[in-house]
Amino acid sequence: MAETWMIATIWLGLALVATLLSIWFGIATALSEIVVGTVAQLLIGALIGGAVLGADVSWIKFLSGAGAIILTFLAGAELDPDVFKEKWKEAAAIGLAGFFAPFLGCAAFAFYILHWTPQASWLAGVALSTTSVAVVYAVMLEFGLNVTKYGKTILAACFINDLGTVLALGLIFAPFTIKTGTFVGTSVIVFALLPFITPRFFKRYGGRPSELEAKYLLLCLFGMGFLASWADSEAVLPAYLIGMVLAGTVGKDHMLIRRLRTLTFGLLTPFYFIRAGSFVSVAALIAAPVVFLILLAAKMATKFVAVYPVTRLFKREGKEGMYTTLLMSTGLTFGSISALFGLSHGIISTSQYSYLIATVVGSAVVPTLIANAFYLPRHLLEEPKEEAQESGAMSVKEAKLSSLNGKIEPASQ
Repeated sequence: MAETWMIATIWLGLALVATLLSIWFGIATALSEIVVGTVAQLLIGALIGGAVLGADVSWIKFLSGAGAIILTFLAGAELDPDVFKEKWKEAAAIGLAGFFAPFLGCAAFAFYILHWTPQASWLAGVALSTTSVAVVYAVMLEFGLNVTKYGKTILAACFINDLGTVLALGLIFAPFTIKTGTFVGTSVIVFALLPFITPRFFKRYGGRPSELEAKYLLLCLFGMGFLASWADSEAVLPAYLIGMVLAGTVGKDHMLIRRLRTLTFGLLTPFYFIRAGSFVSVAALIAAPVVFLILLAAKMATKFVAVYPVTRLFKREGKEGMYTTLLMSTGLTFGSISALFGLSHGIISTSQYSYLIATVVGSAVVPTLIANAFYLPRHLLEEPKEEAQESGAMSVKEAKLSSLNGKIEPASQ
């Protein structure tokens, strides 16, 4: 057990360092965890040996996988059903444009320009089609846009975009055997029953110190994750969909969501993102930086070409349209999940994985900096507070105070 506790100490020490860096530099914790994982792999590997980090130890793999599953569920549960019903046309149009253009465009770039294999090219398209709900949500909270219909519409579009990514990851790389049919059939039944059973079960047995609600949700997530893995699919696929179908019930229980965030961001996701960073080959990036630049340019260009015209179609003129386009160009969580899936299943090489992770990290930083520096729609910050009160949300001022006090828990994603 001494070795286990030593490895745990190293990993949680790295997680603490990553959190401090995120606070000092004002970036998402997931981003700093990936970077810390990359640096730790270099330094520890050079000084002591790569095996000391233990990235392939079974219990670290489990904690890493559990973090990805619960994080994905929380992302789905953040959907606001009321705003989506009102703004579904705009959210769906922006989200679908933001998914299909980079999915097809980046896959084409990888295949025709970088000469990757078809499977690796499709994986690149999936990984770079994402929009970071975590980054966008953090920006919304920081400036108080989360209480406006504009901000909520962007978040809804992010969910549509990432739903396309998750479905593409599961459908393209699934083997379509009898196991796949069993998984799909069971999923349809479970997704239909959960919104009916869950609130009644919680009302009857919930609200106790034993945290029955958390155990119930973890049972559902791990059970469907097992079924997805058994069918050679990806465990995050059912997790995201479970989060979406329970957004109207579990998603509105803020105390439960907060407790799940504490578990996820405090213990589980650091193992996932640090592990993801530890697989990055810095040597490959230094040897061929042009590949990274091509992929980053491809993602941002395809997002712009597809999303900006749609924003104009829905009367998002001037800064609103550019701001929406740039935020939809971000990527982090699902991009890294997709890239790690490709590496774990032998679809892409270590070098290709390194390029994709570097591009995902770059897309989390570059569009956000440009958007906030030049295109922040400040006039929307003056929207009447009555709008926020009607939707049961905080006022803009309260949202800003909240973001300063807690420094935004969802930014950890």
